[in-house]
Amino acid sequence: MRTKHYIGYLALITLLSVFSLQIDTNLSLFEQWQLLTKPEVATKFRDVFFTQAQLPRLSMTLLVGAMLGLTGSLMQQLTQNNLTSPLTLGTSSGAWLALVVVNIWFVDWVADYSALAAMVGALVAFGLIVSIAGVRNMTGLPLVVSGMVINILLGSIATAIIILNAQFAQNIFMWGAGDLSQYSWDWFEWLLPRCAIAIVILIVAPRILTLMKLGQEGAAARGLAVLPAFGALMVMGIWLVSASITAVGIISFIGLLTPNIARAMGARTPRDELISSMLLGAMLLIITDSAAISLSLWLEETIPSGVAAAAIGAPALIWFTRKKLTATDQLNLSMSQGKTALSKRAVCSIALFSLVGILAYSFVTHGINGIQWSVPGEFQWQLRWPRMLTALSVGIALSVAGIILQRIVYNPLASPDILGVSSGATFAIITTGVIAGSLLSAFSWGIAFFGSMSVLMLLLIIGKRSHFNPSNFVLSGIALTALLEALVQFSLAQGSGDSYKILLWLTGSIYRVTADTALMLCLAIIVLLAAVFSISRWLTLISIGRQFSNARGLNPTVANTLMLTIVALLCAFSTATVGPISFVGLVAPHMAMMLGARKVKEQLCVGALIGATLMLWADWLGQIAIYPSQVAAGTLVAIIGSTYFLFLMLKSKFS
Repeated sequence: MRTKHYIGYLALITLLSVFSLQIDTNLSLFEQWQLLTKPEVATKFRDVFFTQAQLPRLSMTLLVGAMLGLTGSLMQQLTQNNLTSPLTLGTSSGAWLALVVVNIWFVDWVADYSALAAMVGALVAFGLIVSIAGVRNMTGLPLVVSGMVINILLGSIATAIIILNAQFAQNIFMWGAGDLSQYSWDWFEWLLPRCAIAIVILIVAPRILTLMKLGQEGAAARGLAVLPAFGALMVMGIWLVSASITAVGIISFIGLLTPNIARAMGARTPRDELISSMLLGAMLLIITDSAAISLSLWLEETIPSGVAAAAIGAPALIWFTRKKLTATDQLNLSMSQGKTALSKRAVCSIALFSLVGILAYSFVTHGINGIQWSVPGEFQWQLRWPRMLTALSVGIALSVAGIILQRIVYNPLASPDILGVSSGATFAIITTGVIAGSLLSAFSWGIAFFGSMSVLMLLLIIGKRSHFNPSNFVLSGIALTALLEALVQFSLAQGSGDSYKILLWLTGSIYRVTADTALMLCLAIIVLLAAVFSISRWLTLISIGRQFSNARGLNPTVANTLMLTIVALLCAFSTATVGPISFVGLVAPHMAMMLGARKVKEQLCVGALIGATLMLWADWLGQIAIYPSQVAAGTLVAIIGSTYFLFLMLKSKFS
């Protein structure tokens, strides 16, 4: 029975391949067949383009799609988690970081060791995931959340490296967006032998995966060395991902979606799922690449295939999230809850740390002779105070936005960056900038508000249908964020004069903020903060429960709409001014809870203080850490915040 399915898949792949070859050519099918069977007759440019560009691209698409589909199925069956993929396990970002390092600092190694470096990076990322979630706890949302945090951490480090080595950035932009374009058979001939290990997987893996369905104890009782088998198969899968990323860059969602589609199409045994996923992966990537080629011709702009994959994959993931995908534990992501009451000592300690940060920001600089203490002159002060005020304002805004989101949707993982609210503002600003020709216009705040509010409304529509189930809600946010970031990568890959400006802005840099902008931002945040405190009772009632708040005379719909509008405004002002900032809206509310700030007003005050302090220290450290170069505050905050979050997850694992 399954043989008929395979024949059907192969027939569809053949038809899609023929269709793909017709998109960008005026050659007839007969002429294409002649060139395919007798390539030596290629004399005209269109003939050479067909044999040296179109055919290699199609072959690469089939190979990469098949390998990503196979790897996704292998990873999902090994972890028995339908949410596992190279994207959610962090292996793609690990491989990407390693390739960035090799291409910038070890250029001589690029030709011979790129795939090996990518594999090392992917293995390091996967090792971090396993150390956090544990081999015995890979079936639930903690695995996905760990992967998401690892993605942000490694992505921030990669971005910082690119910023500090801007002369190499353009090629990396295109590569990062996932580009299947080929100009010879060289890369295909390079990748094909490195994918031979897929044959070993298809022969060896089915029996092992069948035994592992019995559970670790059941498989061990039947003679399987579970951990060595798990490790060997996972390393094989990571190798296929690493080699594919080395050849074409990052292609998202294929490895996540194809195994779930295969199961929905009737694949039941491990062998069936592996083969079906491989064929469906090739099919899905052909569809994606055909869409990318068609859009490129229509828009007269190069559309990387990775962008098209994200555009197709993100809505599909959201649909599967609602219909099919559920983590085994619908979020029992245990996080340390800390103290039950807020102490004055904790508040004073944070306030003191913030004061020290203000003093350091004002008087400690890095000069020719190293770090030195000096009273700033008038000109120096005019440069410093707008940055300091902006850092404090942004930290407060994002912390308060995170607190409101977490209490409204009853989700400890809700924050502007994870749910895609900041990405919505980012995408709106960059898209408008690319169309209008100016990245930062006078209307940036309004544009950012529109983007943030649009994403919030979409998330609420999605979340309401699943009763704000934490796993579905977070996965929808991840999907939207991945889609928006892919579209941002497309903007970067265009190679315009604004590409580097966009990248600087994306890192959350405060360097260009003027005094007027800082004052307007501060005033706006003060007004919004006052509004939040004036309706804090609403937030308290909604935190207890929607039915309870309704019984107390509060209209939850009106209250939610107003508070989400405030969240969108807070995110819009912050993002439009300094760019997207990760983790402040997640870490600061949680740290406030850890310190015992359980009441709404307590959490708002303490969380705002923590967020402001975190942003202040991040911007100051970024200025002096690698002087005369600078690390953007957003990049440093993402590294610090993700490291802290991983520490919390490790702590909760061993507690």
